[in-house]
Amino acid sequence: MSVLSGKNILLGVTAGIAAYKTTYLVRLFIKAGAHVKVVMTPASKDFVTPLTLSTLSKNPVYSTFYDKEDENEVWNNHVDLGLWADLVVIAPATANTMSKMANGICDNLLLATYLSSKCKVYFAPAMDLDMYKHNSTKENLQKLETFGNIMIPAEVGELASGLEGEGRMAEPENILAFIEDHIISGLPLRNKKVLITAGPTYEAIDPVRFIGNHSSGKMGFELAKEAANLGAEVILISGPSNESIKHALIKRIDVVTAEEMYTAVHEHYATCNIAILSAAVADFKPDHAAVDKIKKIDAVLNINLVPTKDILASLGEAKKNQFLVGFALETSNELENAKGKLRRKNLDLIVLNSLNDKGAGFKKATNKITLIDTEEKCQSFETKSKTEVAKDIFNEILKKHQA
Repeated sequence: MSVLSGKNILLGVTAGIAAYKTTYLVRLFIKAGAHVKVVMTPASKDFVTPLTLSTLSKNPVYSTFYDKEDENEVWNNHVDLGLWADLVVIAPATANTMSKMANGICDNLLLATYLSSKCKVYFAPAMDLDMYKHNSTKENLQKLETFGNIMIPAEVGELASGLEGEGRMAEPENILAFIEDHIISGLPLRNKKVLITAGPTYEAIDPVRFIGNHSSGKMGFELAKEAANLGAEVILISGPSNESIKHALIKRIDVVTAEEMYTAVHEHYATCNIAILSAAVADFKPDHAAVDKIKKIDAVLNINLVPTKDILASLGEAKKNQFLVGFALETSNELENAKGKLRRKNLDLIVLNSLNDKGAGFKKATNKITLIDTEEKCQSFETKSKTEVAKDIFNEILKKHQA
């Protein structure tokens, strides 16, 4: 899966012959899993039709602030378009449009949207050889980059004039690859390996019954997604869970029992940089699992339980340079119990949940956490979606791990 998956891409199309290539570019963005909206300059419609780009992007194409011939037409809000985008890509970027971008000239919807955007802006210059070499063009290119815009370099090849040289818009495949590589290169966990456990474990009583808990695995899966979005290679070891995940940087390993999770974790722990154990591992298991289903009888059934291996403690003992994060789900004396677990298990950070807090705990889309570090400093957060909670946890990890 591409790093562009789920991203909102606003594609700006200007009036150059290379505009026809934007049909391929839109398809590549969609294939990468992005959501695409297109804003065209009025003159660009001479080179590629809005209908084509609308069909490919599955969204209306915007070109003017409103339709002068339709008195009921709604104003196309350039501010909303700019805020919607996770990144803006202007391709082709003609000499005319780049000059306006560099000098703050705002005479069409695309330029108004560009000036309103708060995200990264990529631009792919496209023009003839002598125009590309002109001093004013060079000056505008430099100026745009000082604004924080990212130039996708023009390529050498046959130009619309019939000349050969530099100025040809980068091919759609190369634009996609450039943007992906640029995003990945700036991610804080690039070249890092993150190990995450999620979900419950099931400890068999017999072939039908087991000891388990109510964990859905959602918190661990959200942590895995956030780690991957930050550029990490992720090993996600999950107990039985209905949660699904698909990302090129995430390798999922499914286990059932605490013993299986222990083995899988230790296979990968030595090579990881960060380990987050969010799984709700069973503390006890039957000392013997019946081979056949235990029949229901009137007499009381006694099951002898023995402790499972303490995965988190074993990692704390084996820790070298890893940043180790644990979870504590408590119902009483929450802070004291969490701090004790932090110390006993040699953790770098512990995430405290309390079942007494509304919106926290198992099988919920939200969570309410307190983060406690090695100095026992506590940072409490309001109830948030587990997606946002994962971001809060990684924000703290990045501060501590890079310190």
